[in-house]
Amino acid sequence: MNTITLNKTNIIPEIPKQGMPVTIITGFLGSGKTTLLNQILQNKQDLKIAVLVNEFGDINIDSQLLVSVDQDMLELSNGCICCTINDGLVDAVYRVLEREDRIDYLVIETTGVADPLPIILTFLGTELRDLTNLDSILTVVDAETFNEEHFESEAALKQITYGDIILLNKTDLVTSEKLQEVENFIHDVKHGAKILHTQYGEVALPLILDVGLTPKDKYIAIDDEDTHHHHEHKHEHKHEHKHEHHHHHSDHLDNDGFISISFQSDKPFDVHKFENFLTEEMPQNVFRAKGILWFNDSNLRHLFQLSGPRYSLHADEWNTLPKNQVVFIGRKLDTNEIHTKLNKCLV
Repeated sequence: MNTITLNKTNIIPEIPKQGMPVTIITGFLGSGKTTLLNQILQNKQDLKIAVLVNEFGDINIDSQLLVSVDQDMLELSNGCICCTINDGLVDAVYRVLEREDRIDYLVIETTGVADPLPIILTFLGTELRDLTNLDSILTVVDAETFNEEHFESEAALKQITYGDIILLNKTDLVTSEKLQEVENFIHDVKHGAKILHTQYGEVALPLILDVGLTPKDKYIAIDDEDTHHHHEHKHEHKHEHKHEHHHHHSDHLDNDGFISISFQSDKPFDVHKFENFLTEEMPQNVFRAKGILWFNDSNLRHLFQLSGPRYSLHADEWNTLPKNQVVFIGRKLDTNEIHTKLNKCLV
């Protein structure tokens, strides 16, 4: 019950401040984060949800792959997670908080190579601590392509370490033995991990939203210990971010060995040539690709998703002028090679 405090000048109702609940969706490249986000948006019923998508690459593909979210969509540009978080996230969250129509819930989707810790500390180690309520970190794991080699990526390991709930996705594509193997590995990384099995990111929202699972005190302790260093780190990155964005951006990705290659064209692809590129010519080291594709024999736009050995094309109507936009993410990729091969697929 609210109490009322009497002042000499006015009457102020003291409203208990819980703050806007926030869920962070993380997970390795191609695990199904955007699919999960779409499930949340389609099943949110009366909740007003704001979404922050952090892109990895020069083209903003993820926002085009989401179901229509009217005015609820806010997007963090560029994929350099450290800079984006320090320069852009706090501002973006304030934009959500200051909207006239009240937002009930904020969901953030990180890039597939992001370490979630800087994002967590942004909510618990800044003034956002009093205005928001970090509810849970959801980590999506692809049961099919998951293997220990993922952990040549430190970010992939940290995503599991910091996950409050691990969504073991694409369980329909694996044997029960593989599922058990992946679960054992996750439990080795994170003792007592809470694991949910999902297909196509489908999960009952009460299991993942408003669950209050983030151990805030633990992170606040980390942040207090690290405040001085973290402040210097922020300052340094802000400076570089403004002046040498692209150079800095690619350095960051190189730390884990990943690079992102973007391709755009105002000409359509020949569908057979493009299919041949995917099955015969694409470099082995591409972990993930996604895009909006235009084929010469179709009036529809095609949403393209590739993760590990699988790819899918989903057709719908164009709401812009047709063009090709695609992003490839992987290790030790040769930009010229990929651009040359894709140019040969154009009509």
